[in-house]
Amino acid sequence: MTAGRAGDADPVLDTATDDSSEQAPARRPAGPRRSREQRTSDSRQRILDAAVSCLVESGYARTTTLTIQARAGVSRGRLLHHFPSKETLLVAAAQHLAATRFASDGLAAADLPAADDDPDRRIDRVVDEMWSTFRQPYFWASVELWTAARTDPALATALLPAERRLGAAIRQTLDAVFERHLDDENYPTVREMLLTSMRGVAMTYGFDPRDHATDPHLAQWKQMAKALLRT
Repeated sequence: MTAGRAGDADPVLDTATDDSSEQAPARRPAGPRRSREQRTSDSRQRILDAAVSCLVESGYARTTTLTIQARAGVSRGRLLHHFPSKETLLVAAAQHLAATRFASDGLAAADLPAADDDPDRRIDRVVDEMWSTFRQPYFWASVELWTAARTDPALATALLPAERRLGAAIRQTLDAVFERHLDDENYPTVREMLLTSMRGVAMTYGFDPRDHATDPHLAQWKQMAKALLRT
């Protein structure tokens, strides 16, 4: 991030390991002693969670490393140790949450009907689960980054490779749940149409909030997928 940009309240990050003027985080209740690796992992996770919350609640322009640090309850040195710049921190936060919730906790872990028992019903459930991911906080955190990256070269540089990795992980997850249809010549088209169409429709909820479950596109996506895939 270029220093001195108008309206940017985020200070230039340096390589200092701590800042004596920062208020130390509150002491945690005594408990079983954790390893250095556990403490490092815990502080990193709190920073990532705080960054996503700040992005969603305040937007990219008003999210600074100081607000993230305060919300996470870590020292300046600890934050800089994990993430030396605002760009790398915010990209890592959105990407980590998206990859975890979509590929691990979300669609991959969904209770889906067996592909051979009821293929149409399975497609319906996959589409429902896909659509549910576009109302999660990580989606709106990503939207903030996509929009800001258009005029922020440093953010765009950090975001592009991360988005490509995430896209590959998401497609791998979809390929697993659509395994029965991988040999169908229409499958790649169906997969990309679902992803891009859902992303576009979901973005309109930023200014026109409504019930995701009754969105008319949901029935259209299901109909399209079942018509193009040999079920």
